[in-house]
Amino acid sequence: MQPGVDWSLRPLADMSAAEFNDWQALLEERSGMVVTEQRRAFLQTNLSSRMREVGALDYASYYRQVTDGPRGAVEWSTLMDRLTVQETRFFRHPPSFAALSDYIKGRVESRSAAHPWSLWSVGCASGEETYSLAICTAEALACAGGETQFGVIGTDISLSALSRSREGLYGLRRLEQLDPDLRERYFQPLAGDRFRVVPSLAARVCFARLNVLELAGAPMSDVDVIFCQNLLIYFRRWRRREILNRLVERLAPGGLLVIGAGEVVGWQHPDLVPVADSQVLAFTRKCL
Repeated sequence: MQPGVDWSLRPLADMSAAEFNDWQALLEERSGMVVTEQRRAFLQTNLSSRMREVGALDYASYYRQVTDGPRGAVEWSTLMDRLTVQETRFFRHPPSFAALSDYIKGRVESRSAAHPWSLWSVGCASGEETYSLAICTAEALACAGGETQFGVIGTDISLSALSRSREGLYGLRRLEQLDPDLRERYFQPLAGDRFRVVPSLAARVCFARLNVLELAGAPMSDVDVIFCQNLLIYFRRWRRREILNRLVERLAPGGLLVIGAGEVVGWQHPDLVPVADSQVLAFTRKCL
């Protein structure tokens, strides 16, 4: 190395085909994430960034590091935070939340007040969808004059994303597309154009780490509403169907499952009935 040259600024060598194949296989085996040839540069850039931080000199040695026992498990968790794309926003797909509002309003009268509503955001990233579910539910229940007992859980594989979600702290840019009335009701303004979710709403929400490949062991059951949007696109088609089948098992009879439009094609389940809405890909589970 030339004197005075910062090693951390030097680009790492390109991955060999064998190294790329090894990383592809490891990511898919552990997380289900499929890294295509088109996303090779994305993988290499993020691996290189983390390797510089830990002093790994090449892809092969870093591969050994993340697969080496308990220490490797910790490093793997950190790496997943880098590789998980966490692009989201409040009420990202308005028709889906309109469908949720209609669903809740339509079931309030037949719903026992002693049975709190339960909702689940799968792949919650930094929490915007989870809090959007809570806001939408609170608004729909208030409009219908029903009981306001409900809880929302957000799950994600990324520990750093979950940490941000729990803070419930967002900049003004994140809230620009949110209805001003909703922003005033559900967010406290802070210094520096930042806003925090109000305590009364935050109390309805919790977050937990979950790898969707491990849904078979997930503790959720009889969930009234499950949102799984902008997550399945990272998996192979057969894996998408497997994940959805697992989610159906955790959906309450009469419950609502909302999927990202276009994320799965031709999937059907004998226990589900499609929701008649051309703008939303959603299903309700048949009642027993």
